[in-house]
Amino acid sequence: MPVPARSQTPLTWGCTKQSVAWLRCLRSAGVRGLAVEVSFVLLMVFGAAAQENSALRAKDIGLPNAPEPQSAAPASAPGGDLATITGTVLDPNGNVVHEARVQITSLRGATVVVVESGGDGLFKFAGLAPGKYRIKVTGPGMGQYVSPEIALHAGEFHFAAGVVLPIAAATTEVTVSGNPAELAEEQVHLAVEQRVLGVLPNFYSTYDWNAPPLDAPRKFELALHSVSDPVAFLGAGFVAGVEQANGSYRGYGGGMGGYGKRFGAAYANDAVGRMLSSAVFPALFHQDPRYFYKGTGSKTSRLFYAISGAVMTRSDKGHWQPNYSHLLGTLGAGAVANLYYPAGDRGLRLTLVNWAIGTAGHAGNDLLREFVLKGFTPSRKAMKGGKP
Repeated sequence: MPVPARSQTPLTWGCTKQSVAWLRCLRSAGVRGLAVEVSFVLLMVFGAAAQENSALRAKDIGLPNAPEPQSAAPASAPGGDLATITGTVLDPNGNVVHEARVQITSLRGATVVVVESGGDGLFKFAGLAPGKYRIKVTGPGMGQYVSPEIALHAGEFHFAAGVVLPIAAATTEVTVSGNPAELAEEQVHLAVEQRVLGVLPNFYSTYDWNAPPLDAPRKFELALHSVSDPVAFLGAGFVAGVEQANGSYRGYGGGMGGYGKRFGAAYANDAVGRMLSSAVFPALFHQDPRYFYKGTGSKTSRLFYAISGAVMTRSDKGHWQPNYSHLLGTLGAGAVANLYYPAGDRGLRLTLVNWAIGTAGHAGNDLLREFVLKGFTPSRKAMKGGKP
């Protein structure tokens, strides 16, 4: 039988070389004929099969396990340099949050992988290349957690502590609606509760920048509260005493009679001025007689804002305009004073003096409201709704 050619594959060629050697050995031992040829063929078949099976087994042993797929591939790095980040998602009460969406992002902006926290709140990112990362966590019905920068080193096992999801902030838009008269009445009730040190009226200060406007009846109601308050009578008594001590308005005379007349004039000035500037003209011009506390900005801006209240005010619709109500109210009160002051003191001068005193007093009161009275008014409502 002819010897196989060398053009065969290496596996077959190896088997052939061994078979030829065996054939020569048989012939040298005196074996002849058909037995030799049959032995040669069997050696070739079984030898080739054995070597092929041995090669396949070697190949199977050297085949590595296929890697399991990941949702996103991290940057490549040698196996020993890969790092791991793990952590637990909690709520503000310390309870674990499962099914939270946990995303890890490299600082270069590429998302590495997204996972969900398990039933025990745990999450894990394995096979991360060294670098800088940030974790963002969101949960159903909850807010968002964003970690500080995490610097991973080669082979590091990093535990992300403090992964706490806040409760989602509920945004509620409230539209105030209702009967305007009822809203205005509520404003009056709030106003008459405001007293400095619980005693002195602070009725015309409002600490709610978006306070509903007062309608005409409520403007008169608040003005009547002001002029009928016991402090109004005490104030008139104090002014009358100072005037009598200084000998002002000599036509009133002295003694209790003169004091009584001075007291009546002082109270009338305050009452008429209050009714005209805080009720009659505000109802006519649709202006708000109250002082809207500013409370923000520099002291200089607040100073000018307070002083300007004597000549500027807010309309019932919230627009700023000249304070016709107070300017005409104090002027009207000065004119009415000519009816009860001594004849020698009546005239245009009395009108203008009372108007100037009323205007300056209004500016002074607003300065007190802006810088002093708020801290001494326990029943005031907290300012809300913005600033001018």
